[in-house]
Amino acid sequence: MRLSELGDKEIINLYNGSRHGQLADAELLFDPKQGKIKGLMVPEITERLNFMGSRDYIQLPWSSIKKIGEDIIIFEAEL
Repeated sequence: MRLSELGDKEIINLYNGSRHGQLADAELLFDPKQGKIKGLMVPEITERLNFMGSRDYIQLPWSSIKKIGEDIIIFEAEL
């Protein structure tokens, strides 16, 4: 699967069913030495904007990703 194919997928937490937007709203964290994805920075579920108009993000390790399906990305984390 190509990275461009992941952008429209909804990010869902299996632990509590919360939605964290689409992957296009998230940031990928890379390990430059190994060239691998280390994790994701996903928007908080409150979707509130802070004073400067930016979102708050939660860092998820790549190991918390349980399944990448046709329409969604499922992770499991107690947030």
